Amino acid sequence: MLTLSGITKAYGGRTLFADVTLQINREDRIGLVGPNGAGKTTLFSMMLGEGSPDAGEVMTERNVKIGYLPQESAPIADETVIELATAISPEFVKLRRVIKAWELDHPIEAQHSEDIHDNIHDRYNELDGYRIEAKAKQILAGLSFREKDFDRPAREMSGGWVMRAHLARLLTQEPDLLMLDEPTNHLDLDALIWFQGYLQGYPGAILVISHDREFLNSLVDSIVEIRQSKLMRYRGNYDEFLIQREASEAQLLSAYKNQQREIAHMMDFVNRFRAKASKAAQAQSKLKAVERMDKIEAPIDDNAKVSFSFPQPQRSGQRVIRLEGIHQAYGQNVVYRGLDFEAERGERIVLVGPNGAGKSTLLKILGDAIKPQAGTRELGHNVKSGYYSQYRVEMLDPSRSVLDEALDTPQRVTEQSVRTLLGSFLFRGDDVFKKVSVLSGGEKSRLALVKLLLDPPNLLLMDEPTTHLDMNSIDALIYALGQFEGTLIFISHDVYFIRALAKHVIHINAGVLTPYAGDYQYYLDKTKAVSAREALTAGAKAEAKVVVQAKSNVDRKEQKRLEAEQRQARSGKRKGQQQLVYQLEKKIQELEQRQAELTAELEKQETYDSPGRAVVVNRELVEVQDELAKTTTAWEEAEIKLAAIDAANP
Repeated sequence: MLTLSGITKAYGGRTLFADVTLQINREDRIGLVGPNGAGKTTLFSMMLGEGSPDAGEVMTERNVKIGYLPQESAPIADETVIELATAISPEFVKLRRVIKAWELDHPIEAQHSEDIHDNIHDRYNELDGYRIEAKAKQILAGLSFREKDFDRPAREMSGGWVMRAHLARLLTQEPDLLMLDEPTNHLDLDALIWFQGYLQGYPGAILVISHDREFLNSLVDSIVEIRQSKLMRYRGNYDEFLIQREASEAQLLSAYKNQQREIAHMMDFVNRFRAKASKAAQAQSKLKAVERMDKIEAPIDDNAKVSFSFPQPQRSGQRVIRLEGIHQAYGQNVVYRGLDFEAERGERIVLVGPNGAGKSTLLKILGDAIKPQAGTRELGHNVKSGYYSQYRVEMLDPSRSVLDEALDTPQRVTEQSVRTLLGSFLFRGDDVFKKVSVLSGGEKSRLALVKLLLDPPNLLLMDEPTTHLDMNSIDALIYALGQFEGTLIFISHDVYFIRALAKHVIHINAGVLTPYAGDYQYYLDKTKAVSAREALTAGAKAEAKVVVQAKSNVDRKEQKRLEAEQRQARSGKRKGQQQLVYQLEKKIQELEQRQAELTAELEKQETYDSPGRAVVVNRELVEVQDELAKTTTAWEEAEIKLAAIDAANP
């Protein structure tokens, strides 16, 4: 469908790509990864024909439609949200506006749309207009738009909502190849979960740039990594890619060391005997052999784990913060009425819930960024709070360099430790001497994180801290917050980040806080079970209603017989479901044992000493992990069904 052949591209004296090749086929699901600045967006630009390679060719099949969502700043004119979402072609936009204008002028006759000029209506039907509009509304709802927002001018909304509307347009359009650059940046957690599910059933090919591991794991079937000016393709999702890359690097390192030993041995012979007449010809032959040798490049570990230490905050009292009787409204929109909330020392809480539920408002009240209209906010003994979003605005001096700004902390830190921390958040080399005034929004966010880690409060409140970070920087932040000894309350749509840090979950919806005394997986398990029970209870109530209506038509003896048969059927159904759960659990145990055996074998040196063995083991490991993921999903679904059966028959 789309092919890159022999592509070479340099930018600013640096070679981004050197003779790279890539083939994208229909129904491919590809994640494009690499550190910031590796050239991911440049590669997209060449695929779209907006940029040209220095050498090589980009070939696209005839009539292939490509849809692209940029990371930032998608264009907008005077469209409403629904017009933007249905803008699949200029002709469609024009026809829709004509029809909608006519319906507004003729509200009664609008029920008989055949009264519109036949050619306009017929063409709109040819384009499947009414189905497309219904589809666009469904997608907008999935992306957390409210129905009352559909007819709002898009320019009245924030940039993040505009990007969602553009995303809805692409999903409505359904291009053959969907190219997405960090599509999850502007989504809340509920919208992200919906979006993941939608893409899993998408009929075309997908090429996505993302720093969200969970998103990549749920979606892609191969990873293309940009590394050392090459494109390296791996089969499987992101976790499988990490395993394969580690095995590949071990093989490459072993081959590199073997070749270096061989070269050293040959050069030793050359240096010893080149001046000796009887051995000079041999020495010259070995020297030429070394020169002709296809040299293996030394592997560069550009994904090494960052390790650093930073000051810890002073210890607070047991109760860290308490809100009591909080009332907060924006105009007629009441967010909280009589809210009570309390957090204790050392808790790590993630706030989840639909967009607009009040997560950010709660975080701002906790951080004293906004004053509630009623109620009290009380900090505990020795508590110092820090609100991340507010922090970057207030604490950065635009006249300083990045390094000077980071060094300006009341804590005693060395320049070396500060530069290590800056490097892990993408300020490398001469970047540390940039003025704060010239930094982008993302760079300022990263610098604010560095300052926060160098002088952390003991109550840390963070709103989407992983935005603008690459995967290595997210790992560095997780590492830092893992060491953090204070209390952490945060909002994030990055499930990998949530899983790594959250020990408690609070779900917020319509001003109501529902706490879950466990991590994110515990929250998912509980909410899935509740949903299943509710669905089954509704079905059971409907069934009971039918039985009541039928009682007048059967005698009591017949009714008892029917009830006994129903109980027997339910019992059989439960036994069958329970047996399925047991079988799946046994299979998971077997797969996990095999996974452990294969992983252990990959850690042994003799595996790499046997030619081709590492490749065979790695291939089987990927297949086992594939099967384990599918079996685990099947087990979770079977468990939910079993819980639903039990809930319906207490």
